[in-house]
Amino acid sequence: MTETAGPDRVASAEQIGLSAREAAANPPRDAAGWAKKVDRLEVDPREGVRGTNVAGRRLTGPVQGFGKMWQKTYRMDAGPDITPEQAIATWREHFPEFWPKGNRFAGALTGINPGDVALLDLAIGGGVKLSTGVFVLYADAESFTLMTPQGHMFAGWITFSAERDGDTTMVQAQVLMRANDPLYEMAMACGGHRKEDKFWAATLTALGQRLGVQDPTVETSTTCVDSRRQWRHARNVWHNSMVRSVAQTATPSRRVKSSGAETSSGE
Repeated sequence: MTETAGPDRVASAEQIGLSAREAAANPPRDAAGWAKKVDRLEVDPREGVRGTNVAGRRLTGPVQGFGKMWQKTYRMDAGPDITPEQAIATWREHFPEFWPKGNRFAGALTGINPGDVALLDLAIGGGVKLSTGVFVLYADAESFTLMTPQGHMFAGWITFSAERDGDTTMVQAQVLMRANDPLYEMAMACGGHRKEDKFWAATLTALGQRLGVQDPTVETSTTCVDSRRQWRHARNVWHNSMVRSVAQTATPSRRVKSSGAETSSGE
């Protein structure tokens, strides 16, 4: 990891791979909450997850993705008694506990902080777990953002935030993404979007229950920001973590070799 300059660095699109138009639509908050620039991800082994398909990978924003660009927003009313700071503090500290069963988020012991890399095992059916990860791009008292590496299901980021809306606090997760390659684009069209919606609705529901919300309700909105597919990025399929995870599950002996190879080559 390398040190980067302050507000000018944060305001640019360099780290997150945005165009000037997209960067203007996603302005930075506090420069101190942003992670240092990372060329390739470094990971430490984490108990309970496979930990492959992350080391040596680059981060990918929507500009580097293949499929249509989507913005998805999941919102929940946390009630008048919870402040935005309380909601985000609980979410950051207990983030893995709110995920649906069968999925594993192995982050740092200190919670979610800028520059952290978390390892994921995600249930994709047939007894196979998709092994991937996320990078903590930004975190402050009222929001935090996770960004995806090469090979993840989508190229983009997820921002978790809370804000006061009148007399109540609204909590939301917002995803800006493109499927990373043609295989993922087909998977998203064949039920992947529905599965993702259920995943984040269940996550916010679990958070609401922890915050003491009676019968939490999650509202979902989806917008296609760009209907074009970026065929110049079709070769992203080389890093496809789903394909690699299936191979690693079928051939356990490859797990250590694959992790070491990715660390050394990064491609």
